[in-house]
Amino acid sequence: KDKRISFIFLCCLTGVCLCVDVRQSVSDLLTKPGDNVQIFCSHDKTDYRVMLWYQRSPGDTAMKLIGYLNYQDVTMEEQYKRNFNMTGDLRVDNAKNGSLMIQITGRDEDAVYYCAAS
Repeated sequence: KDKRISFIFLCCLTGVCLCVDVRQSVSDLLTKPGDNVQIFCSHDKTDYRVMLWYQRSPGDTAMKLIGYLNYQDVTMEEQYKRNFNMTGDLRVDNAKNGSLMIQITGRDEDAVYYCAAS
């Protein structure tokens, strides 16, 4: 069965922030179990060194933290370590680029994904 994955990108997570032009790779796509998906997130705010990834499953109002990049160090929540991975290097003083890779198993990946910068 096809699964729909959607991507939404947030401005930032702090109380006061200037909106950052955050770019995405695609708005949504259909996947099948066994597919591998890579979502790209980028922005030009040179002093934002953290990129966070969230998942919101259908019927759930809560966003769950998948993990985050801090400069180039990856921290993943335990439940996502098996089928999710993220890469990027936020140390540079120019555009920031990161990605979230998802191995589709057909169980818990049908969701909306959010990228945030801070």
